[in-house]
Amino acid sequence: MDSKTLCLGVLMLGDATGYEIKKHFEEGPFAHFHAAGFGSIYPALNALLAGGLVTCTELSQQGRPDKKVYSITEQGRSAFRRALHKPPAEDTFRSEAIFMMFFAELLDRDHLSNVFEGHLSHYRQCVERMAGQDMSGAGSGRQFVHGMGLAIYRAVVGYMERHRGMVLAEADLTRHSSDPAGDPAGDPAATKRQPAESGS
Repeated sequence: MDSKTLCLGVLMLGDATGYEIKKHFEEGPFAHFHAAGFGSIYPALNALLAGGLVTCTELSQQGRPDKKVYSITEQGRSAFRRALHKPPAEDTFRSEAIFMMFFAELLDRDHLSNVFEGHLSHYRQCVERMAGQDMSGAGSGRQFVHGMGLAIYRAVVGYMERHRGMVLAEADLTRHSSDPAGDPAGDPAATKRQPAESGS
């Protein structure tokens, strides 16, 4: 989905500021399957405004800049429905933490442990956040998407907890194999201690 469609989707749920739209993708109903930041949200809103798909109302705030609240128009609703009827693009997934863990044998154990535990902590927080959301009044589609996201997060947490030793053991094995302490040939001092061969 392009940024304009994402913004229209949020506004289908109700009027919102640019900041509130961003929050929907950080900790709201879209957080587990899409991302959007100010760098894409505000250009999209400006384009939607120019195309008559949204309107903007400026509300004055004491001691602060006016707050811009965006609302979707009927033209915007029609455009959003058309966008929903297009074939979806294939899902993409990116994770720097998982990429690092792929090369676990190249990392020292402390760094690898920090990467692993940080990734696990993130997914635990996602589970806690989603489990605390009240979906009782939501439509069936929203309940389904929420439940699927929660199931995925719980599956990741469960897998990482069960297989923690698998990835961390790789760093231990690599460190042991590269440690010269147990290999006299890799210890210059030990080499000096070797008795000289007697001549024949």
